[in-house]
Amino acid sequence: MDRAALFDVDGTLVDSNHLHVVAWWEALRQGGHRVPTHAVHRAIGLPGERLLDHLLGEDHDHDDDDRLSAAHDTLYGTCFERLQAFDRAADLLRALAGDGWRIVLVTSAKDRELTALRRALDADDAVTATATADDVEEGKPAPDPIELALSLVDVGPDRAVFVGDSVWDMKAARRAHVVPIGLLCGGIPSADLTGAGADTVHDDPGDLLAHLADSPFAAVPAAPDKAGAH
Repeated sequence: MDRAALFDVDGTLVDSNHLHVVAWWEALRQGGHRVPTHAVHRAIGLPGERLLDHLLGEDHDHDDDDRLSAAHDTLYGTCFERLQAFDRAADLLRALAGDGWRIVLVTSAKDRELTALRRALDADDAVTATATADDVEEGKPAPDPIELALSLVDVGPDRAVFVGDSVWDMKAARRAHVVPIGLLCGGIPSADLTGAGADTVHDDPGDLLAHLADSPFAAVPAAPDKAGAH
C-alpha cells in the first residue's frame, strides 16, 4: 500500500504568511475593522470565511465578507512575485517522492494563489495531487481537506504524515487520524503547535529533511515490493 506525505503550503513550504498578514490587515482596515497584526497572524491557515469569523466574531455582519475577501485577494495578488520557497522545500518533496511517498498539497489557497505558490515552490514533478478548501464542505481545522487528500491517493490515515505550520493544520490532522509534524517557519511557537497535536516540531523544511530518519516519516514502512513478493 502506498504512503502519503501531505503538506500545507503557505508558511510551510513557501514563505508567504507575512504577506497574507499584511493583506488581511489592510483589507480589514479598509473595511473599518481594527485588528492587531498578531491576531491576524494566528488566524492564517483558516479559509477566508472562517478567518473572518475568528477575527471579527461569528456574529459580525457577514454582508461585507465578500468585499473583505476580495480586498485581501487583490492586495495579496500584488505580492505574487515576492513569493519564495523556504530553503530545501523542493528538495524535501523530491526526497520523499523518490522514497515512494505520494505527495499531496493540502491548502486553503484559491486557484490563482495556488498557481503562484506552486511556481515559487518549483517542485511540480514531485507532487501527485492537490486538495484545496474549495473542494470540501469545511476547511481546516475540520478534517475534510486531509480526508480528501487521502482519498485522492487511496491511502489510509495510518499510512500518512501531515506537515504544517499552524495550529489549524495540527488540529485538522489529528481529527483525520493522521500524525502531524509542525514547522516553526510559519511563525507559530513550538508550544502552540505541540499543544494543538504536533507529534514533532522542526524549524523548517530543511531541518525536517535533515532529520527524516528520526521523524514520523520513518515510522511508516515502505510497502513490500510487489515484484519480489511471493
